[in-house]
Amino acid sequence: MNVISQREFRNNSAAIMDAVEAGETYHVTRNGVEIAELRPVSRRKQFTAAELVERHKRLPRVDAAELRREAGEFFGDDRLGDDDNPWERKHG
Repeated sequence: MNVISQREFRNNSAAIMDAVEAGETYHVTRNGVEIAELRPVSRRKQFTAAELVERHKRLPRVDAAELRREAGEFFGDDRLGDDDNPWERKHG
């Protein structure tokens, strides 16, 4: 990691940005106090649709009954039942 002043960054920004692009990290100071960190952004791999489908196929199957049981244990059994619809208006 490199420490540079705000003025040094302003005067040499192109060279510093090239170094950041190459993997360097800089801390920028103003009046001797570090105020910013300049570092490369992490590049996440972009997946194709086919790759996403293949990854999805490898995910474990979810047992809906087991999921409901665990949710009931965690949240309590006084939640909505199978036939309850919170969006349905009660007429009466």
